Amino acid sequence: MLITHDTRCALDTVVDLVNTAPEDDTAPDGLPDVATLTEFVHNHEISDVGVLSEFDLSAVRKIRGRFAAVFAAPDPRAAAGLINELVAAAGTTPRLTDHDGYDWHVHYFAPGASVADHLAADCGMALAFFVVAGEQERLRRCEAPDCRRAFVDLSRNRSRRYCDSRTCGNRLHVAAYRARRKEAAG
Repeated sequence: MLITHDTRCALDTVVDLVNTAPEDDTAPDGLPDVATLTEFVHNHEISDVGVLSEFDLSAVRKIRGRFAAVFAAPDPRAAAGLINELVAAAGTTPRLTDHDGYDWHVHYFAPGASVADHLAADCGMALAFFVVAGEQERLRRCEAPDCRRAFVDLSRNRSRRYCDSRTCGNRLHVAAYRARRKEAAG
């Protein structure tokens, strides 16, 4: 599957956005305020976004939950329905652009769109490409029991199981090794 620079950036953005959601009622929100949202927008080089407000924060949190539902979708039809709703609500206006030193690429958001509509359109279309390619199962959640972070499995054989092999994956492999050693020792 060919993944363009824009699609890869949108995938990284949507994964990071979904992972800002609190795991439960006791966990802190990864987007607690407008300043953090502004930092998120800056760090992900989201273009064409003006001054952000509490309204933007609320709207981004709302679409974050809808994106999380895409990662939890049981099948491509369910994922497609969720993505269609996100993209339609954003009022997409595809257009070619070559800003900030990047070659020609497609923006799916309308000029002057809110940050939530911008994210819904661009990130929604990035996820749509996976559904269209029959690769919806690559939109995953970490299999570590104490982690449910979202990620996109870009491995050749679709075998990635953990959000980060150095943390979650390694921790589980070490625990399994220790359990085998303990069992062998009797």
